[in-house]
Amino acid sequence: MDLRKYQRIALLTDGFSTPFLAKTAINLLRYRGDDVVAVIDRDHAGSDAGTVLGIDSPANAGIPVLAMIDQHDIDAVFVGIAPPGGKLPPRWDDLIAAAIDQGIDVVSGLHEFLCNRSEWVSAAERSGSRLIDVRKNDFRSVATCAAFDENCLRIHAIGNDCSLGKMVTCLEIQKGLQRRDLDAGFAATGQTGIMIAGTGIPIDCVVADFVNGAAESLTLAHQNHDVLLIEGQGSLSHPMFSAVTLGLLHGCAPDGLVFCYQPGRDFVKGLDGVAIPPLRTLMDLSVAMANLRHPCRLIGIAANTSLLSDAEAESEMQRACEEFDLPVCDVYRNGPDVLVDAVIRLKQEQPS
Repeated sequence: MDLRKYQRIALLTDGFSTPFLAKTAINLLRYRGDDVVAVIDRDHAGSDAGTVLGIDSPANAGIPVLAMIDQHDIDAVFVGIAPPGGKLPPRWDDLIAAAIDQGIDVVSGLHEFLCNRSEWVSAAERSGSRLIDVRKNDFRSVATCAAFDENCLRIHAIGNDCSLGKMVTCLEIQKGLQRRDLDAGFAATGQTGIMIAGTGIPIDCVVADFVNGAAESLTLAHQNHDVLLIEGQGSLSHPMFSAVTLGLLHGCAPDGLVFCYQPGRDFVKGLDGVAIPPLRTLMDLSVAMANLRHPCRLIGIAANTSLLSDAEAESEMQRACEEFDLPVCDVYRNGPDVLVDAVIRLKQEQPS
């Protein structure tokens, strides 16, 4: 189903309303703010959602934080957190049960599935509530090395670690291209991206043999655009997630790569003491691995400079631009225009 059908969403972050844990809620507020009517967090009831979640945007002003779920104002509750391990917090049992009893649909992207709780399934059957587990899938097809539409330029975000802005980079480039009247699509491969786009494939929950096939199928289904931005996951050097990264890279067969990194992050997320390899090493590796499947080149760099001051960020981006001879920007601080320009240049090189 298309999750875009929900237009009165409550984001459930109860007890976990921090930038690290509530990144799903934060990005839904940024990219589907018009569809969000409330955030549910008993610890912050009565506050403003943007203030609680650290989003300084006029578009999100006035969205309330509530303690309870109001049936008359909400058509779905979206789980707004992405905690390590992907478990549903036990303290949420009564909130989710209340939503189900009121016939409100519940959407979750966590690894622990709503549909595995028999009491919730029974309650949903009585009330008409739908339990939607975004990561649940039965994709079982291998890749075929399909020939893609040459009129659709495929751009893939890759990086040197997980959780550093690959989805946001794709979405911001997509918006930038659309502002210039270009037909740009977005293919979501993670829980938050799917909740924003409405559809997609949760690539990290596809059986290993079928990851490439899932990425290929997703790309084929979205190639009716002039440009397609394909969300990346993990990194080729990440000891836990490299298989997903490579499967995506070969499955979507990109024409161009945007490399994402976070200055100041020296160690792999989730593995204390495991150093991230040098940027040059990973950039060269990414291009080499992509070219095993399809001709591809690196066209730009997206720097997540959230750990830096304005002056530090400017210095770091200038350094990276000079070192790698590529356009560099932070899509939040600077906007995506230099990366949009790079995509357009590559598009203009395509055979007509």
